[in-house]
Amino acid sequence: MKKNQKAIEITKSIVRMNTINPPGDERQCAEFLGNLLEEEGFSVEYHEMGFNRANLIARIGESKEKLPLCFTGHLDTVPLGAAEWKKSAFDGETDSGKLFGRGTSDMKSGIAAFVAAISGLGKKLSRSPGLELVFTAGEETGCEGAFHLAKKPGVLGRVGAVLVGEPTANYPMVGHKGAYWLKAKTHGITAHGSMPDRGVNAAYKAARVLTALEKFKFCNDPHKLMGQATLNVGTVSGGLNINSVPDETTIGVDIRSVPTSPHYEIKKALERVVGEDVTIETMLDVDSVFTEPSDPWIQDIFQIMAPILGENPLAKTATYFTDAAALNEAYGHPPTIIMGPGQPEMAHQTNEYCVMGEVEKAVAAYEEIICKWCQI
Repeated sequence: MKKNQKAIEITKSIVRMNTINPPGDERQCAEFLGNLLEEEGFSVEYHEMGFNRANLIARIGESKEKLPLCFTGHLDTVPLGAAEWKKSAFDGETDSGKLFGRGTSDMKSGIAAFVAAISGLGKKLSRSPGLELVFTAGEETGCEGAFHLAKKPGVLGRVGAVLVGEPTANYPMVGHKGAYWLKAKTHGITAHGSMPDRGVNAAYKAARVLTALEKFKFCNDPHKLMGQATLNVGTVSGGLNINSVPDETTIGVDIRSVPTSPHYEIKKALERVVGEDVTIETMLDVDSVFTEPSDPWIQDIFQIMAPILGENPLAKTATYFTDAAALNEAYGHPPTIIMGPGQPEMAHQTNEYCVMGEVEKAVAAYEEIICKWCQI
């Protein structure tokens, strides 16, 4: 079977495995990929992360003159949503050059393309600097799997560069924003709804906090590629029943940070703005990732992708976060690229699909990147 067709067939196979998170159930997908990699000569490790959940690490190579290349991707997907799908979310249907299903773009086609790209290269890779593949569970709920691996001593090896197969329509991205998710809680005193003067209404306090958050301005310098950090209030909840004065209200704040906006500085600034009687708790703390476009490996990627894309790539970054935020620190911050065949605009969408032609391009790109790095 040709590599292009193999990539499509692998995508179909793993899309048919329901890995919606929660609960995840990624183990079946991890084992399927692990079996394929073992056939190519990779050593395979499964790292448990709860019932029917597992991360997969696969390695090949023996050269000590150069560190291996890491490829990473996540096995879980987001829920389907309330809207009805026109195509089955788990059958791997194709139509008009598109492959439909939950996870096709985000990001099972990227994983499939990389696994297909290495097929037939096992013997050569075994005598080269090699590869370290990290397939994770729980990325969609805050990089849980990647952090699980990064916190376990000796689980991750040493690598010279990281390629993240998230959906970019094969455009190489040199970084992504961080995610800093907070809960801002206001506190009051409950009382009967007919006697509000006997209580302190936490919802009214929350209204003032919401106004302050809407007007909040980041004081850091914008990043040269990512621009300024952003803040969005995503959730507001409070009160247990209509006829009581609410004594607590919670505001969910989604901050997408840039390298020039350290999270501890953001929190201090928010605390000054919302006031002392508002409690701020951290839900997710994921740093941004950035590699200078002038890095030699980044320039190699740009050179490889130019004929595939039909244009010379410009240095761009992604707005979403990836597992690289967790893995890069564990690896010592090697140069990192985010590049996968999925359509970024289809991530988390109803009727999600990937374009099969882009998957084929990714196979060619990944194979060339692997061969150049491993000198095979």
